Amino acid sequence: MPIVKITTPEGDMRAIDAPVGTPVMKAAVSAMVPGIIGECGGDLSCATCHVYVDPAWIDKLPARTADEEDMLEATSEEPTDCSRLSCQIIMTKDLDGLAVTAPATQR
Repeated sequence: MPIVKITTPEGDMRAIDAPVGTPVMKAAVSAMVPGIIGECGGDLSCATCHVYVDPAWIDKLPARTADEEDMLEATSEEPTDCSRLSCQIIMTKDLDGLAVTAPATQR
Protein backbone atom coordinates (compact mmCIF):
# COMPACT_ATOMS: atom_id res chain seq x y z
CA MET A 1 0.00 0.00 0.00
CA PRO A 2 1.38 3.45 -0.86
CA ILE A 3 2.54 5.74 1.91
CA VAL A 4 2.18 9.51 2.07
CA LYS A 5 4.47 11.49 4.36
CA ILE A 6 2.74 14.50 5.91
CA THR A 7 4.58 17.10 7.93
CA THR A 8 2.18 18.68 10.42
CA PRO A 9 2.12 22.39 11.25
CA GLU A 10 4.09 21.51 14.40
CA GLY A 11 6.86 19.98 12.28
CA ASP A 12 6.13 16.32 13.06
CA MET A 13 6.27 13.93 10.11
CA ARG A 14 3.57 11.28 9.89
CA ALA A 15 3.84 8.42 7.40
CA ILE A 16 0.35 7.08 6.73
CA ASP A 17 -1.15 4.40 4.52
CA ALA A 18 -2.98 5.85 1.54
CA PRO A 19 -4.63 3.14 -0.57
CA VAL A 20 -4.51 3.49 -4.35
CA GLY A 21 -7.49 5.55 -5.49
CA THR A 22 -7.84 7.39 -2.16
CA PRO A 23 -7.49 11.17 -1.97
CA VAL A 24 -4.63 12.25 0.31
CA MET A 25 -7.13 14.32 2.32
CA LYS A 26 -9.29 11.28 3.13
CA ALA A 27 -6.26 9.24 4.18
CA ALA A 28 -5.02 12.12 6.38
CA VAL A 29 -8.40 12.72 8.01
CA SER A 30 -8.84 8.98 8.64
CA ALA A 31 -5.43 8.90 10.31
CA MET A 32 -6.28 12.07 12.30
CA VAL A 33 -3.28 13.98 10.97
CA PRO A 34 -3.26 17.46 12.53
CA GLY A 35 -3.47 20.35 10.07
CA ILE A 36 -5.65 18.74 7.42
CA ILE A 37 -9.33 19.32 8.08
CA GLY A 38 -11.20 18.48 4.88
CA GLU A 39 -14.33 20.25 6.07
CA CYS A 40 -16.25 19.74 2.80
CA GLY A 41 -15.38 16.05 2.60
CA GLY A 42 -13.53 16.42 -0.68
CA ASP A 43 -16.15 18.32 -2.68
CA LEU A 44 -13.64 21.02 -3.72
CA SER A 45 -15.55 23.71 -1.86
CA CYS A 46 -13.66 24.65 1.31
CA ALA A 47 -9.84 24.66 0.83
CA THR A 48 -9.26 23.29 4.36
CA CYS A 49 -7.06 20.52 2.98
CA HIS A 50 -4.42 22.84 1.49
CA VAL A 51 -0.92 21.32 1.49
CA TYR A 52 2.48 22.25 0.13
CA VAL A 53 3.82 19.40 -2.01
CA ASP A 54 7.54 18.73 -1.76
CA PRO A 55 9.06 20.20 -4.95
CA ALA A 56 10.59 16.80 -5.81
CA TRP A 57 7.03 15.45 -6.21
CA ILE A 58 5.13 18.33 -7.80
CA ASP A 59 5.83 17.30 -11.41
CA LYS A 60 4.57 13.77 -10.69
CA LEU A 61 1.06 15.07 -10.00
CA PRO A 62 -1.57 15.92 -12.59
CA ALA A 63 -1.93 19.65 -13.23
CA ARG A 64 -4.28 21.67 -11.05
CA THR A 65 -7.75 22.17 -12.51
CA ALA A 66 -9.28 25.63 -12.88
CA ASP A 67 -11.61 24.84 -9.95
CA GLU A 68 -8.66 23.89 -7.75
CA GLU A 69 -6.84 27.08 -8.77
CA ASP A 70 -9.89 29.11 -7.73
CA MET A 71 -10.14 27.38 -4.35
CA LEU A 72 -6.43 27.88 -3.66
CA GLU A 73 -7.13 31.62 -3.74
CA ALA A 74 -9.32 31.09 -0.64
CA THR A 75 -6.70 29.42 1.56
CA SER A 76 -5.69 31.02 4.84
CA GLU A 77 -2.00 30.62 4.03
CA GLU A 78 -0.51 32.11 0.89
CA PRO A 79 -0.51 29.54 -1.92
CA THR A 80 2.72 28.78 -3.76
CA ASP A 81 3.59 26.95 -6.96
CA CYS A 82 3.68 23.79 -4.82
CA SER A 83 0.25 24.35 -3.23
CA ARG A 84 -2.41 21.73 -3.81
CA LEU A 85 -5.69 20.74 -2.24
CA SER A 86 -5.06 17.28 -0.85
CA CYS A 87 -8.60 16.21 -1.79
CA GLN A 88 -7.47 16.53 -5.41
CA ILE A 89 -4.36 14.34 -5.04
CA ILE A 90 -5.47 10.78 -5.71
CA MET A 91 -2.96 8.19 -4.58
CA THR A 92 -1.37 5.87 -7.13
CA LYS A 93 1.43 3.33 -6.85
CA ASP A 94 3.73 5.91 -8.44
CA LEU A 95 3.03 8.34 -5.59
CA ASP A 96 4.30 5.95 -2.91
CA GLY A 97 6.41 8.14 -0.60
CA LEU A 98 4.74 11.43 -1.61
CA ALA A 99 5.76 14.18 0.81
CA VAL A 100 3.52 17.12 1.70
CA THR A 101 3.41 19.73 4.45
CA ALA A 102 0.27 21.08 6.07
CA PRO A 103 0.27 24.88 6.42
CA ALA A 104 0.21 26.63 9.80
CA THR A 105 -3.51 27.38 9.50
CA GLN A 106 -6.57 26.28 7.55
CA ARG A 107 -9.91 28.06 7.42
